[in-house]
Amino acid sequence: MSAEAKSAEAEAAADETPDCSAMERKKLLGRKLGMTHVFDENGDWLPVTLLEVGPCYVVEVRDGKRDGYDAVQIGFGRRREKNTTKPMRILFRKRGVPPLRHLREVRLKGAEHDFKPGQVISAAIFEGAKFLDVTGTSKGRGFTGTIKRYGFRRGPESHGSQNVRRSGAIGACMTPGRVFKGKRMAGRHGSRRVTVKNLKVVEIRPEENLIAVRGAVPGPNGGLVEVRESVRG
Repeated sequence: MSAEAKSAEAEAAADETPDCSAMERKKLLGRKLGMTHVFDENGDWLPVTLLEVGPCYVVEVRDGKRDGYDAVQIGFGRRREKNTTKPMRILFRKRGVPPLRHLREVRLKGAEHDFKPGQVISAAIFEGAKFLDVTGTSKGRGFTGTIKRYGFRRGPESHGSQNVRRSGAIGACMTPGRVFKGKRMAGRHGSRRVTVKNLKVVEIRPEENLIAVRGAVPGPNGGLVEVRESVRG
């Protein structure tokens, strides 16, 4: 197949919007833009987080007979071609998509679907959803003490106290003579995968790929998030 034919086929695939109901749970990649507030129809002040969800490109389609499971690989976030490794540049070129920064897989219900490489999926697939689950990486806080990490109370500051911000006793004396695993102590705080479930959808703007959800979302502004359809509906 010539380069012109491949380009025409990729453009035709991009114009087609796949039926995302074949996914086990509708899922797209995006980034957190930041928090703001809106007023609802009753005039109440609502804190919301703005998410830029999509557009995501279909990069690969996993087949149950060939790969052992049915899934679709989606990509999000443009990146410079010179910053992309040669194998990935070749892959993206063959699939008719631009170089992408993030790739994730979404399981499919079965082999019956209409996903093709090169298709574009927008935030419109979440129209009608009332609640969403958002997953992100929380902000890294470094090495912190028990007060900041777990909300412990501090000790007294008078009468020569040596236990103002220390954690206090961490184990028994003779029996069992050790510290149990999982004891809440000082250590690395944050920079972990966090999922916030059942965030209420306040507004969806499919033409701008923007979704406003009520409440906070883990991660810094500009951080990668995974938005899924909530089991709640």
